[in-house]
Amino acid sequence: MALTEKKAATNAKYMAKLDRIVLQPSKDEGTTIREAAASAGESVQGYCLAAIRARMERDSAANQSEEAHHD
Repeated sequence: MALTEKKAATNAKYMAKLDRIVLQPSKDEGTTIREAAASAGESVQGYCLAAIRARMERDSAANQSEEAHHD
C-alpha cells in the first residue's frame, strides 16, 4: 500500500522535527533492555527516553546542589 503524496509530506514534516540517536548495546544488554521495557509495558524507545530524562534530572539536581555549596 503506497502512501499518498499528502501522507508522505505529513510524515516528512513530522520526521524533520525529530533527532536521531542510535544506541548499540551488546546483544545480551539489548535483550535485557527489551525485556525491562516490555515488563514496564513500554516501548524500548519510551523506556530508554524515560531513563535518560530521569538521569538528566538527577544530574541537574546534583549540579545545582554542588553550585549551592560553592556559593
